[in-house]
Formats: sequence, C-alpha cells, structure tokens
Amino acid sequence: MSVRGRLDELGLTLSTAAAPVGAYVPAVRTGVHVYTSGQLPFVDGVLPVIGKVGVGPLLVDPAMATQLARAAALNALAAVGALLARESGLEAVDALESVVRVVKVTGFVASDGAFTGQAGVLNGASTLLHDVFGDVGVHARSAVGVAALPLGAPVEVEILVETR
Repeated sequence: MSVRGRLDELGLTLSTAAAPVGAYVPAVRTGVHVYTSGQLPFVDGVLPVIGKVGVGPLLVDPAMATQLARAAALNALAAVGALLARESGLEAVDALESVVRVVKVTGFVASDGAFTGQAGVLNGASTLLHDVFGDVGVHARSAVGVAALPLGAPVEVEILVETR
C-alpha cells in the first residue's frame, strides 16, 4: 500500500512542513540520506500542551506525551516530504514513496526529574513510522530525557531516512 493510502487508512494528513523557529532548515539531504531538524508536536500550527512529562499535577501525562511524539514524527515526515517534493516535483505525500528505510529516530522528552519513561513516550513516534512505512519504518532509536525543549514543548523528534 502507498504512503498516501496508509495515511488515509490511519486517518492522518501530512501537514505542511513547519517553518523553522531559528536559523536552520527543516530537512537536508546528503547523498541518499535525509536528516530532519528536531520537530515539535505542532498540530494545526499550535503546540497542544506545554510542560514537562511525568506523573503528577501540573505535568504532561506520559500517554499524552506519547501522542505528541506521534505528532512530532508526522511533522518530521512532512519535513522529509517537503524536501523530496522540491526535488521531484511531486506532492510531498507522494514524494515519500522514495523512502527506502527509516534509519534512525532521536527523541527528546522534557522530563520531570523523577520520570524515566522516555522510551515509552518515543514509542509514539516509532509506531507511527512503522504504521506508515511497514517494515521500512523499523529503525534504530535514542530516547533522551532533557530539562527543557524549545517553546516549552514536551517532546521533540528528529529522523534520518534513506531514499532512492
């Protein structure tokens, strides 16, 4: 099934790649690899929640953070798709057909000091990539707890993909 078909089946739409919030580009190619900058979990241009992930009052629930990691991974795909679309002249979602492997995912979780479930949170990103690409979406991964992320985001995801 095509990437477009899988996204449709999942009820997901590839958004427009988010504009950088600094002096960088959303994605860059070197040879057959495309690297994304860290992508925040914007939904319709807005961060749904801000704060640190953990268990307790005033913290972002880990289940919510998992969904945010999924959104951030979808935004990373939008960045990859936009770059590939500029090169191919295809629509971004169709340009993703040239991805032959998701190589690596690095995820950052703004974590309360007692929170150690970063890997579980990043499963949201990993599952999304597998859902979209099937076995091509299986990847290596790092899940890192950090004190804070840009704009107060609870999670940030970057990906490395191999293309044709």
